[in-house]
Amino acid sequence: MRSRRFDGLDTLIAERGNALLGTAVLLTGNRAAGEDLLQAALERLMRSWGRVREDRERYLRRTMYHLAIDQWRHRRRRPEVFLGHEPPGGPDATDALDLRDALIMALAQLSPRQRAVLVLRYWEQLTEPETAAELGCSVGTVKSTASRGLARLRELTSTWDLHHATLNGTGR
Repeated sequence: MRSRRFDGLDTLIAERGNALLGTAVLLTGNRAAGEDLLQAALERLMRSWGRVREDRERYLRRTMYHLAIDQWRHRRRRPEVFLGHEPPGGPDATDALDLRDALIMALAQLSPRQRAVLVLRYWEQLTEPETAAELGCSVGTVKSTASRGLARLRELTSTWDLHHATLNGTGR
């Protein structure tokens, strides 16, 4: 019964699950919270399965963005205590992973809107009009928010020592 009722869900998760989880991790700042966010968005998609006539992946992504923004608003009212870093999952000390973790922590310091815009524009590689449509704002808002978000990221990362870190094999 479930397979007919949610026809296509298994394919969506099999083909796009890793990309969806990657986006969720970037939106939340860590894997565990990203998994929770993706699960909550999947639950909402399943509750609305029969009514969703548009691209279901798009619906799922939009739901994740809105849930993430709601969580940020809630935390603003009731701040959480964050660990300095995630507990290690196993022996892994490569420079690329350290850089990735540092970037995720830097993203976590941006405002919810800046984070959402940067994830949509540079992780999801959406155009400015697509990003504006996803977030329900104007293209100008996307441009200015992306500009301010990138400037803030530059400010946050200006003191980083990238001598040992490698990004695209260039060290920058």
